[in-house]
Order: sequence, then structure tokens, then C-alpha cells
Amino acid sequence: MDEFLARAEKAEKEIASLESEIASLKDPERLIAEDSVTPELDKLRTENAKLKFQIVHLRRNIAAEKSKSSNNMLSIASILQDIFKQAINQAYPDLANPPLVVTVSTNEKFGDYQCNSAMGIAQILKSQGQKASPRDIAQAIVGKLPENELIDKTEIAGPGFINVHLKKDFISVQLRDLLGKGVRPPVIAAKKRVVVDFSSPNIAKEMHVGHLRSTIIGESICRLCEFLEHDVLRLNHIGDWGTQFGMLIAHLKDKFPNYLTVSPPIGDLQAFYKESKVRFDNDEEFKKRAYAAVVSLQAHEPDSLKGWNLICDVSRMEFEKIYQRLDVSIVERGESFYQDLMSEVVKELDAKGLTEIDDGRKIMFVPDSSIPLTLVKSDGGYTYDTSDMAAVKHRLFVEKGDWLIYVVDAGQGTHFQTVFSAARKAGYYDPKLKRVEHVGFGVVLGEDRKKFKTRSGETVRLVDLLDEGLKRSEAKLKEKERDKVLTPEELKAAQEAVAYGCIKYADLSHNRTNDYVFSFDKMLDDKGNTAVYLLYAYMRIKSIARTAGVTPEQLKEASKSTESWKVDHPKEWKLAKCIVKFPEIILKVAEDLYMHTLCDYLYEMATTFTEFYDACYCVEKDKKTGEILKVNMNRLLLCEAAASIMAAGFNILGIKPVGRM
Repeated sequence: MDEFLARAEKAEKEIASLESEIASLKDPERLIAEDSVTPELDKLRTENAKLKFQIVHLRRNIAAEKSKSSNNMLSIASILQDIFKQAINQAYPDLANPPLVVTVSTNEKFGDYQCNSAMGIAQILKSQGQKASPRDIAQAIVGKLPENELIDKTEIAGPGFINVHLKKDFISVQLRDLLGKGVRPPVIAAKKRVVVDFSSPNIAKEMHVGHLRSTIIGESICRLCEFLEHDVLRLNHIGDWGTQFGMLIAHLKDKFPNYLTVSPPIGDLQAFYKESKVRFDNDEEFKKRAYAAVVSLQAHEPDSLKGWNLICDVSRMEFEKIYQRLDVSIVERGESFYQDLMSEVVKELDAKGLTEIDDGRKIMFVPDSSIPLTLVKSDGGYTYDTSDMAAVKHRLFVEKGDWLIYVVDAGQGTHFQTVFSAARKAGYYDPKLKRVEHVGFGVVLGEDRKKFKTRSGETVRLVDLLDEGLKRSEAKLKEKERDKVLTPEELKAAQEAVAYGCIKYADLSHNRTNDYVFSFDKMLDDKGNTAVYLLYAYMRIKSIARTAGVTPEQLKEASKSTESWKVDHPKEWKLAKCIVKFPEIILKVAEDLYMHTLCDYLYEMATTFTEFYDACYCVEKDKKTGEILKVNMNRLLLCEAAASIMAAGFNILGIKPVGRM
């Protein structure tokens, strides 16, 4: 492979050199015929086309071998892209980076997938002075399609769309593979060390609705990366350092003078914070002692460190209660962790000549930004810019991160782009080798479409939001009289699954860059694209085999023995195609980190299953006696495959399905 790539690169350079010689000439082929320029150009073009074909062929074979591994599922879209890329390169070897557009067909009349590259290629050829209709180009591409086990037939439609029909036998094989080996991740280019920064509450302040999106989106991204078998480090970059801690420590010393020997009973840290803030704003003598406490803390004096740790511990316990309820796993690494690293970063940037003094501050200008980073304030203190630069460096060099993800509200976008630009300028990472990105999101709105607040105008506490969710989900279940058929344990499990699931799904099912309206009434609706609807759909699917008296072991055995498994009914075929689309959905979400794409897919799965179930009997019963007359095992296997995919999707979203609701 390396040899072919090297030869292709060399050929490309020689072609570029020769083409530059004749760029101003109107008829280079005539000149070649007259020996005015070397005919070596045509030879190189031919050789380069062969090399390109061989490289594509090798890559396809490598991908095929990887896909045979029991550890991976096939992405049909990825395979089709490889097939069409090879065909396009053979049909048009002179085109550099021709457009490759392969999508799922939105209308069954137009096949299962479409290749829409012909129109783009026609535009490129036109710009080069060559005339060719998109339909002719599409025909040329189809004529070069290699032998494969995936495509049954192709059709050229409209101005040059290539409609692709898949082989049903191929899809049946993928379904048997899914049932036999379970849901597995698709093939990825490389497994990475992923560092995800999310949630990030502040010590001495309660988690509120503003922390909801970062926590839920960040957890889901971590689960996605773990599903793809990346090595994931989940970091909680909490606010646990700064001048406010002087105020808190001074208040602690006054209110609990024996705090060094007796643990202070700080039950309500929020109230404790408000008390200290009032004193700080109105009592000059207290303010002086607060500043003195900051100096003492920064000097790591034992008494101040003890008070600081006590305050942090109270907050940690409250944070952990929220994380347990939301099934979130995260490692705390607050701003305090980076204090000693910040001075090293500043010295390093000084040594590289990247800093300058401006009005007593030490700043750093970065490309494409008129606002510099402030690394050192005029009073000698550090800033968020400094700590974030230290964090980026630590995550890249110490944690060996290949992919850094910051799940922080969209309002911080400019700040992070500036920090990332500064990190590149400092030589911390090459964007071609490392992926460093800000995953921004909009705010949570109330039903009045303003920032979500309590009736008194205060920020909604996250614990109150979760409690309200539990209360509402219990009421919804009792309204449907589920308390009469479920045991107390089952009712509690259903209550929590619905409450926490609907809160998570309402967030994740929206495009994260947009604001969204928080409404319990909408998210608890059992119709439409909601967690409740999906949880009911999943439970319904899982109940079919139980109703038929078929065990999971029997289903697994049937999946092995059904060699002639067919998906003949149109609704069977539609459901089968939806099921095997899962790997490409996962790859797409991993690329752009928009979790709503996965939510939309799960909703499509649920609605497609409903269409299938309404049209295709899985279990036939006697209408009078209810006796089971016939069990269609193939259709039960389709149900099992759909349920396994939905369960995998739920796990990535952090939603827990239950057996009974």
C-alpha cells in the first residue's frame, strides 16, 4: 500500500509539472502528436489511473477483511461508498477528488440507496471545457461498478441519479449475524484516547437546569465513544478555585470556629454561600479577611486547605446524588488541579516569544481573533484562559488524548476557539493528527420561551426538576392504571425509567445547537417522538416472543438454523433495511456528535416496526379460544433484531428500558 501511494504521489507531481508547461496551449494533444511536447504525460496519466484503481481495490479488500471480524457490524453506506468510489475513479481517472454522494433513498420507489455524484462530476467537467450529460456520466459509473455481493441492480433516474437496490440475501446474512453475535460497533479507522469535558458545576453552588444539557449530552457522547471501543476519560472540570473561596473560608471560620476538629454541619451549602456573599458585599472588615483567606489558600496553608476541602466535600456529595440518579459516571478534575501547571505554561509561552505586555497584563494574540488571551492579570493572577491552556496541554501530553471534546454551552464558543487556536500556535497539537472540538448547545427554555426559571424568577434546581419528573411519571402511570397490574418494585422501576428517560430524550432528541422548550406534558406523551413512546414500543416488541412462548435460547437457535431466511413481505423488507442501517447511523453521529440523529433513527425504528406488526402476523391465534395456531419464527427473529438495536441505542442515550410498564 505504501509503495503504491508513493508511486501515485510521484506520478501526480510529474503530471502537475508537465501540465503546467502546456496550460497556455489550446491543443496539447496535437502538440503531443507533433512531438512538440513529450508523450510521457499520457503514459503517466495511464499509470496513475492504474495506481489509483489498485489503491482503491486494496483499501476495499482491507475494509472487507476487517468487516469479517466478529467484533464489528457492517456499514452498508460505507461499503457502497467504496464501491462507487472505485467505479468513479475507473470511469474518470483524470478527476482529482471527484464528488462522492451516496445516501439512503427517501422513497422506496427509487431503490434503497442513491448515488448522486453524476451531477457534480458534470459541473467539474464543464468547468474544464468538456461536455457530458449527468445521465451519460451516471451510465459510465454504472458500467464500471465492480463485482460485489451487495448490489442487486441499479437504475438511472431523472437527471442522473443512480438508484441502488440491495440484495435481500445479503441483508438476511447481516440479520443472522446480528442475532448470532449481538449488536457490535462498526469498523472505525482507529481507536483513540478520548477526553470529554462535561457537566462542570461550581463548588458551593447547587446544580441547576443550566447544567442539565452539558451533563446529559456529555454522558451520551462518552457512551457513544465507549460503544465504538475508544478509550474514554470523562472529566468534570468543576469550579473549585478562586476568590469566592476566601469568602467561604472566612465565613466558615466565623460560623464554625471548631471546624478543624469537628466536621461542620453545613446542610444547605447554597444558603451558606448566600450568607457569606451578603457579608462580603456589606462588611468591609469581613471582605478584608476574605481576601486574606484567598492568599492563605493559594499559599496552601493547612487551616485554609482544611476549610476548602470541607466545603468541596459537601458539594461533591450533592453532585454525586444527581449523577447517581442520572446514571452518569465522571471523574472530578477541578480548576485547582491545574494551578501549578499554569505558571509552567506561561513560562513556556514566554520562552517561545508568544506573549506580550498590554496595560500591565500578559496577553497572547492568536490567528483569526481580534481578542487576545489574557494569561496573567495586572495583579499577577491567572484567568480562565490560563487554566484552559494548561488543561489542553495536560490532556494532550499527559493524558495522551487524541480527541478532546468540550461539552459547554454555545455562549463559550468564541472562548474555546481562541484557546484552541492558541494551543495550535503554541505547537501543542496538529489538527490533522488530533481532534479538538467544542460541542456547543443552546439553552433550556420555559413554555413562555424564556430562560427556564421558577415562578419566583430563580434558576430551577436540578434536584427539583428530577423530583418533579418522578412525580409526573408516577401520575401518568397511575392514570393508565399501571399500578393495578405492576408490583410496587415494577412500578418504581417504570416510574424512574419514564421520568429520567423522558428528561434525557427530550434534550437529546433536539438539535443540540438550538434552544429547546422544556415541557413535562410533551415529553411524557406516549405518542410521537418521545422516550415514553419508544419505551412502550420496545416493551411491546419484547413481549411478542413471550406471548408466543418462545424463549431467548430458542430464538438464538432458530437464527442459526434459518439458512433460507427470506424477507419477502414489503413491510418485512422495510424493517430489515432499517435494522441494518444502525452502523451507518452510529458512524454519522460519531463524526458530528449530533445525538438527535440517533434519536430520529430509534423513532424511525419504532414506527417502521409498528407498520410491520400491523401488516405481518408474527403469532396467529384462534379468534375464539386464543389458542396459538402458528408461530412465524422468521418474523419473531426480525422482532428480536429490532429490539436488540433499540436496546443498544437506549444504552448510548443513557435510557434504561424496563420489562413491564
